[in-house]
Amino acid sequence: MNLKFHNVCLEAIGYTLPAETWTSAEIESRLAPLYERLRLPDGRLELMTGIRQRGFWPRGVLPSALSAASCRRALDVADISPSRIGCLLHASVCRDFLEPATACAVHDHLELSPECMVLDLSNACLGILNGALIAASMIESGQIEAALVVGSEGGRQLVETTIDTLNADTSLTRKTIKDAIASLTIGSASCAWLLVNRRLSRSGNQFLGGTCHANSTWHRLCLSTEDQTASNFQPLMSTDSHELMIRGVETAQTTFRRFLEHMQWRRQDVTKIVCHQVGSAHQKLMCETLELDPAIDFVTYPWLGNTGSAALPVTLALAAERGHLQRGDRVGLFGIGSGINCVMLGCHWQTGLVSGARWPASP
Repeated sequence: MNLKFHNVCLEAIGYTLPAETWTSAEIESRLAPLYERLRLPDGRLELMTGIRQRGFWPRGVLPSALSAASCRRALDVADISPSRIGCLLHASVCRDFLEPATACAVHDHLELSPECMVLDLSNACLGILNGALIAASMIESGQIEAALVVGSEGGRQLVETTIDTLNADTSLTRKTIKDAIASLTIGSASCAWLLVNRRLSRSGNQFLGGTCHANSTWHRLCLSTEDQTASNFQPLMSTDSHELMIRGVETAQTTFRRFLEHMQWRRQDVTKIVCHQVGSAHQKLMCETLELDPAIDFVTYPWLGNTGSAALPVTLALAAERGHLQRGDRVGLFGIGSGINCVMLGCHWQTGLVSGARWPASP
C-alpha cells in the first residue's frame, strides 16, 4: 500500500516521559536468583541490547491521563484550538479498559468537539504511524482539517512480571531465557502527533505519505499472553528476538525499496532517519542492510529502551529538540512492528514545534 499527501503537515509533537528510571544493572540485581542459579555474568543485559536504562510510570496512572497531557502539549505549542480537531486516534498497545475506547477518556479530558471522530487503533509498535496515515488521509480528502494521534505505553507491569517469572521458574536454562530478554528492554513513554491541513500550519513540516508492507508469515515470532488491560494487567511476552530482528530487517529492505520508488527519492535524498527503537544490534543491521549512514540516524533506546508505539514518535520529537533535524531535511520514518508489519513515512522537515515534560514532574 502506498499513500501520498500534498496538503498535510506534521504540525506539532507533544510528549511525556516518566521521571522514574531503572538501569539495566538494577534489573539484573532484581534477577539475582536467576543470575546466581545460571551463573550469568553481570552486565549481560546492557551488553546484549545497548540499553542502559528505561523509565516507568507510577503505579495506577492510566494511559488516558498521559495521552491527554501529551495532546495538550501538542495543541498548546501549535496554538491550535481543540475545537478544530476532527479526529482523535488513541493508538498504543496499552489502554485503560477493554471498553470503552481509551480515546473516549482522552476526548473528555481535552473537551474536544462532540463532532470529533473518536476511536482506538492498535498494531503493536506501529499504532501511531498507522494512525497518522489514516488521519492524514482524512485531512487530504478534506473531511477534517486537523487530527491528534496519540499513544501511551507503560512497561512496568511487563518488566516486573517477567522478573518474577524468571526468578520463580527453576526449570529455565541459559537457552530458554532468551525468549524473555526482549521483555526486559521495554520502557514507558507517551507521544502525540498533531496533523493539520497545510493552510493552518506554522511549522511547514510536510507529511508526504509513505508505504506499508505486511509480512504476516512471521506473526508468531512475538506473542503476548491473553488480552488484559489496566490495573490487573500482568503480561508476559515470548519473543524470538534474533529471528524477529532478521525477518523484520528483511521486511524493511523490501519496504525501503518500494518507499524510495513511491516517494521518487534516491537513497542519498534521505538526509535523516528516525527508526523504531529496539536496541544496538537492530540499529546496526538496519543501517547496514538499507545502506544508510548511521550518522543520519537518531537513537533513544540507550536511555528510553523500547517504548512500543511511542518509540519512533517520541524519538522524532527529541531529534527535533536536540538539533538533529535541520530545515530542508528529507526525513525517513522507518517503523517495524511484530506481525511483521513495516511502515515507512516521508517528511520534508522545516521546524520543530515540540513540547515535552516528565510525569510526575522531576523535583
